[in-house]
Amino acid sequence: MKVPVYLVGAGPGDPDLLTVKAARLLAIADVVVHDNLVDPAVLALIPDRAELIDVGKRPGRPTPQDVINALLVHLGSAGDGRTIVRLKGGDPFVFGRGGEEARALVAAGIAVEIVPGISSAIAAPAAAGVPVTHRGLSAAFTVVTGHREQGRQPVDWEALAKVGGTIVVLMGVAQRGEIARRLIAGGLAADTPVCAIERGTCDAQRVVRTVLGSLEQTAVVSPATIVIGAVAAHDVLSAVVAPSTSELSTSL
Repeated sequence: MKVPVYLVGAGPGDPDLLTVKAARLLAIADVVVHDNLVDPAVLALIPDRAELIDVGKRPGRPTPQDVINALLVHLGSAGDGRTIVRLKGGDPFVFGRGGEEARALVAAGIAVEIVPGISSAIAAPAAAGVPVTHRGLSAAFTVVTGHREQGRQPVDWEALAKVGGTIVVLMGVAQRGEIARRLIAGGLAADTPVCAIERGTCDAQRVVRTVLGSLEQTAVVSPATIVIGAVAAHDVLSAVVAPSTSELSTSL
């Protein structure tokens, strides 16, 4: 029986939020191909005997996706029985290009197993006490990338402003000013609450609260999850700023 290549979600950062299956695979891994955004505390769970290959995309030192695909195919086709783990921050299929990597492996005749992870799109707001949906405040949420490669179809922020509910932006720190301007142009009020969660769920987590019109001038450090909408004004873990009973009286 062929050993598959495992595409594993590393979760939002806190190693305690790994799935049981992800933790088990890391414990027996022989090779781990990992992203830059995987928290060091998660990498520390990997045994010393395992080979770690960093393919993280960094400013000025990108790793082309086709190079990563070729590396995974090379490792997976060796047929030496080693356990190969492709470790990706959050969930492999949420802006992680896991689908591209799975396709490349399958096309090469290599078995693949997907191990979903907890996405920071939900986990980071939750760690800050911000529910992405909440009775009386938001009946839906949209997860969108703030970064698009040159030549790719841009996000229609003006249209997104009209959808309603909560907007969760991943990889949007550098473009936050443009995002805010276009959402306001699409009809969102400049005083729409915004909450940015830096390094959500990690020991270094930092929560920044502002409004849409001030987002560009507000210092936010990447990686951060940006939450836009009524829920962003609240912290359900704090009685001081939690919404009142009357605010919550409307059913979804």
